[in-house]
Amino acid sequence: MTDSHVSRRTLLRYGAYGAGAAALTGTAASWDRLTGADIPGRDDDSLVVATLGPAYGPEAIRTLTEGFGEMHPDIKLRINAVQAVDWSDFFAKILTQIAAGTAPDLVYVATEGVQLFAQRLGVALDQWVKRDAAELREYFADVHPSLVESMMYEGSLYQLPVEFNAADMYLNNQVLKRADASFPAADWTRDDFTALLRDMKKSSGSQFTPYFWTNRLWGGVVPWLFANGTNLLTESKAPGGAWLWDSFYPAAERQGRGGGFRWTTPQATHDRVEEVYDYLASLIQEDLCTRPEGGNGQNLVGVFSTGRVGVTPAGGFWAGGLHIAGMQAADYDVQYFPRWRTQRMQFGAAGYALLRTSKRQEEAWEFIKYAARRDTLMRLFQTNQTTPARRSMLTADRYRETGPNHWQTFYDTLDKFPDTGPIPAPPQVAEVEQVLLKHTGTALSTRRSVGPALRRMQGDLEKAMERDV
Repeated sequence: MTDSHVSRRTLLRYGAYGAGAAALTGTAASWDRLTGADIPGRDDDSLVVATLGPAYGPEAIRTLTEGFGEMHPDIKLRINAVQAVDWSDFFAKILTQIAAGTAPDLVYVATEGVQLFAQRLGVALDQWVKRDAAELREYFADVHPSLVESMMYEGSLYQLPVEFNAADMYLNNQVLKRADASFPAADWTRDDFTALLRDMKKSSGSQFTPYFWTNRLWGGVVPWLFANGTNLLTESKAPGGAWLWDSFYPAAERQGRGGGFRWTTPQATHDRVEEVYDYLASLIQEDLCTRPEGGNGQNLVGVFSTGRVGVTPAGGFWAGGLHIAGMQAADYDVQYFPRWRTQRMQFGAAGYALLRTSKRQEEAWEFIKYAARRDTLMRLFQTNQTTPARRSMLTADRYRETGPNHWQTFYDTLDKFPDTGPIPAPPQVAEVEQVLLKHTGTALSTRRSVGPALRRMQGDLEKAMERDV
């Protein structure tokens, strides 16, 4: 997580919670066809933690291993920074290791993989959380309950979140000035957003794109669905979870919490979903944004930093990425996603999942606790390459060098909008995202394409959700 190669890291962080679902694409469906490959240093009696290699550079690995070794000298730790092109490649390699009998003990998993890993591979952490409640009280007091709830499945907790990213709106201050436009208010609306894009377009050349977004689960069409009071799949809460909420959160913060999210019946043909697609198609028709590209916005830092893009959705990870790309703190800023029917926003989080195949589950739990410590995360997240799950880490000092000016937005997206929730990621997330990406591209080719494409999307989503993972 401290790799300073901007294009590589930006690629990974920008896709961290959108590529996470693609991370599972083609792997769950081919579960039984995975073939084994050995891993370095197997059978050396180490606790093995698998992370995405480019995101966890040598310095991060050293920080984790040395710090954990000081606290637990009796536990031999090995971090396998799996060299993978992206999250998709990473998950495929992890599943290959599991099928080959060379599984790690712990895997770093983003929101998109939480329910799949919980259902098929993970161990619930409930017994350890209850046992070590006194030790964990400080952690939960520092972490928003929405992040914790996103790591629950059917009443049990499977990961302790250590980082997250919400889809807020980044704005280029150079472009705002060129358009003689003010920085938007926190309660700006969809219509305010549209008017701003028009002002940006009028004041810029033909190579300028007012709004840029990528076609993916995180930060794609989903934030607009949330803003319009809807979702791709029917959303509800699983029962249970009182054991956690009653133990760690005051009444006001645990109200309405459950045992994790359930995403079930597809609703692509719902009127509000069609409204969202029609609105986005109208922006494309008016040349206020391009048709969404696939992938994870690898080239976006360059075009944003040079003023060729005015507005784009991104998370706290971009503060570090833009700084490394040469943008000064005053060159850009961040605001909440605009209001439509609601101002509910979306996020993705990540933490360590304990695998059932592990023979070192007690040691693995000690690492999970260590990785969620504030002092550990302070050493890991020095360059603002993500948003720490711990609220107390977001301070003016942290963002003084990198910006943005409205850095409070990152955590206030949760604190001030408590209904903000995770992207829809059921165990069938791989196929769900494939369907979403395929039909979104078609739906936005013209405004007349929206209805027929959404009907096809609905049929494909129904088939995807009927399949066992």
